Amino acid sequence: MKVRINVRKPYDVIIETGIINEIAAYFPTYIRGGTAAVITDDNVFALYEPAVRKSLENAGFNVISYAFKNGENHKTTDELFKILNFLADNKVTRSDFIIALGGGIAGDMAGFAAGIYLRGIRYIQVPTTFLAAVDSSVGGKTAVNLGAGKNLAGLFYQPEAVICDPETFRTLDDVTFADGVSEVVKHGFIADEELFRCLSGKTRSEYMKNIVEFISRNIKIKGGIVAADEFEKGKRQLLNFGHTAGHAIEKCTNHAVSHGQAVAAGMIIMSRAAYKKGFCDCDFSQEIAAAYFDFPNVFNMNFCAEKLYEAALSDKKRSGVKINIIIPERIGKCVIKEIEAIELLEIFKLGLEKD
Repeated sequence: MKVRINVRKPYDVIIETGIINEIAAYFPTYIRGGTAAVITDDNVFALYEPAVRKSLENAGFNVISYAFKNGENHKTTDELFKILNFLADNKVTRSDFIIALGGGIAGDMAGFAAGIYLRGIRYIQVPTTFLAAVDSSVGGKTAVNLGAGKNLAGLFYQPEAVICDPETFRTLDDVTFADGVSEVVKHGFIADEELFRCLSGKTRSEYMKNIVEFISRNIKIKGGIVAADEFEKGKRQLLNFGHTAGHAIEKCTNHAVSHGQAVAAGMIIMSRAAYKKGFCDCDFSQEIAAAYFDFPNVFNMNFCAEKLYEAALSDKKRSGVKINIIIPERIGKCVIKEIEAIELLEIFKLGLEKD
């Protein structure tokens, strides 16, 4: 399966089971020879770096690898500069390229490093999680976290290709797999009612039976939105449904709550609050919750509205005293609404009330 992403520099997303062992065969034809710098985390390194290395070396590439510790707390400027120094110490040049191997954290950091090293070298996304496959590997967003908040330093830098082997999802635990489900639910809710309606009660095994179709359908949704607004000046902000509260939850829990769980909770918070504020005619929170199979704990957590509000003030979506939030109008359609940033406190309070 191949999906074309029609941004200023178009590229393909290739989705096929079993291709992790022959990944070099799926590179764009213009990438031949030179050094391939594999950037990954220590967990993914143990699982998939040997297979990727073998494929690359058999294709004539010189392979170097860098692995950082797994976890959102390691998505930092310190780790980014370690990667940059690794590239420089190994004399990586503009004719060489980076492979971002792993989940969204590896993709974000490797992509950011590719965008700023030597003012930009090529990179290829190789997502190994459901979440990265349907979301972060596509669209060119790269970033690291700062102390004040998530993804506050970054740039838009598109890959040369995205190569996805869904077989890698079989090594994920259920919560990590469900992180990907969160983005599938989000994409369906904001843009595809038919997709959203088919998700309620769906199990992991049911996802895996049609995983290539799920990935391609979600990438088409995201790719279409990104193509219309590559640099997030307007429509692309719809992809942030649930993220304002979600990022605040991640920060307040020191990332003990995963990104997917936080976004799921964020969508529910925003749906409840939007209904209570009269921004929409229905409360969709129960329908959103029903679309998940393994997020019961996060839906029962007691978050503090004041702390979420304080954390959200550092959100990159804020502009001066205003912030854009994403409001559900109906299933399959959301809208962007600009509000005063101070209104977020009331919205979080309303969204956290479980009437």
